Amino acid sequence: VIDILVTPVRADDPVRPVVAAALAAAARGDAAAVARIVTGPPELPGRALLVRADGSWQGGFGAHPELDRTVAAEAGAFLDAGRTGTLEIGEQGSRCGAPLTVLVESSVPPPRMIVFGAIDFASALVRVGKFLGHHVTVCDARPVFATKARFPDADEIVVEWPHTYLERTRVDGRTVLCVLTHDAKFDVPLLRLALRLPVAYVGAMGSRRTHLDRNARLREVGVTELELARLRSPIGLDLGARTPEETALSIAAEIVAARRGGTGIPLTGAHTPIHHDATSTPSPARRIGSVA
Repeated sequence: VIDILVTPVRADDPVRPVVAAALAAAARGDAAAVARIVTGPPELPGRALLVRADGSWQGGFGAHPELDRTVAAEAGAFLDAGRTGTLEIGEQGSRCGAPLTVLVESSVPPPRMIVFGAIDFASALVRVGKFLGHHVTVCDARPVFATKARFPDADEIVVEWPHTYLERTRVDGRTVLCVLTHDAKFDVPLLRLALRLPVAYVGAMGSRRTHLDRNARLREVGVTELELARLRSPIGLDLGARTPEETALSIAAEIVAARRGGTGIPLTGAHTPIHHDATSTPSPARRIGSVA
């Protein structure tokens, strides 16, 4: 079932500055979410609230101040996940009272994939990352390896120590970090930082022996067991991969499974849902789109 929400935006409409700000943010590539009431009291539908990545918001519904605050917080959660959908909320911003249906439309730049280690496997992973819609950065401290000629599909190539670059670059809840350096002098300081950042995925390449040695080194520098539990190592799903392309597919499959809440087991004979959505808020049976 598809419902279409058509919202007139006239020159003197109070919602016009909010919609204009949302369009300007999208044009700049900034993350922003627009929340609008779809069903509720007749004076509320059509009003809009714009939420930015820093948590600030513009506009509002003019009904109850708590409603604006609650919707801004909920829309911020949608924005962090890069999701569009609906939520049900009370007219005064609580879960009780007259119910309102709010449509949250997120406009976000492509999620980042940062590949640390300019090795042959990284080239295949860059291509798969681009195929999945990521903005892909390759980072390596060795200029002889980190070149555009070796990684023509990368959006960005950085010659810098991995942990130094990660300290200064922007990451968020959709960022994917793939550590392929396979060298303790790079891995340990990098993973020590990465496992404390609010990113979507941290994976590290290496054999079982490398994994155990790396974990021991990370514990020695103060990484906790809770932080270590976030590390996907050895990186990727068990596909029996051997070539760089097969390994990249294995890593990409794990990234998708982590994002969508999948199990990674074969669907044949399984009784799990075919389509998972770990952060789903709206009912999967009903989608609402809009035209403003």
